Amino acid sequence: MNFLQDFLANISWEEIFRNGLRILLILGVTWVASVVIKKLLHRLEIHLIKKSEVDGEPQIESKKRIETLISLLRQASLIALWLTVCLMILREFGVEIAPIIASAGIVGLAVGFGAQNLVRDIISGFFIILENQIRVGDVAIINGTGGLVEDINFRTTILRDLAGNVHVFPNGSINTLANMTKEWSANVFEVGVAYKENTDQVTEVLVEIGKQLKADEKFGPLMLAEPEIFGVDKLDDSAVVIKGRIKTLPSQQWAVGREFLRRVKLAFDERNIEIPFPHSTINFGEASKPFDLQILERIKENPS
Repeated sequence: MNFLQDFLANISWEEIFRNGLRILLILGVTWVASVVIKKLLHRLEIHLIKKSEVDGEPQIESKKRIETLISLLRQASLIALWLTVCLMILREFGVEIAPIIASAGIVGLAVGFGAQNLVRDIISGFFIILENQIRVGDVAIINGTGGLVEDINFRTTILRDLAGNVHVFPNGSINTLANMTKEWSANVFEVGVAYKENTDQVTEVLVEIGKQLKADEKFGPLMLAEPEIFGVDKLDDSAVVIKGRIKTLPSQQWAVGREFLRRVKLAFDERNIEIPFPHSTINFGEASKPFDLQILERIKENPS
């Protein structure tokens, strides 16, 4: 009983009251700060959504990307806030926080060395999502591998190629990235015709096909403009190559391009425009008779 009385007599109730008020004040300020952070992030989310609508991004994909970013920022800011608050409360209880901070720094350094690839992947993924380099549903080429983007998170990006194979890329290891379907796409075509054909007339035929395709009820809405015919691009061994481009909605360049080439084949057949194939001509020189004539003479000499 005397021990309890001595213990209570040695307690500084005034100091406990002051520390308690400080802790309550710290918690109150922390609550206000957390509310302010959430409201600021909510306003930022609304601003980013409006900006994505102005830029014409698909609403579902842009909302998913923005929500991922806001969630990450919210978690990071609240964790940093509450860690600071915990250290301040420990100091009010008389705990020396300098060794704790030093120990945390050493542990963080050790973890950083051990998980530097993971940290690099997360940071790279954050900037891929922040800068909207690719989105779910895009067709992209990553490190030389092409496919449909099925998922993007802060550590990995997942592609599925035409054969159905799934490719998983750690974001920190992505060295080259080409987005084939951002905002608009294009089908670049090369049409080869025989050297005897008039390339100006062939170009007129291609322009006519492009106009008909743009007026088509099915394929016209997928095209942003009529095909651009660049002109003669190459003089190959067996063909004159005419190059052009069709600008389409994202991911529609393959369907439109296949239909365009189908119509080119039909139009060329109708107009007797030759699409050549590789072949070789053997020339024996002026002194030699034609090969088919030599065969006929041998048949006449040896009719049996």
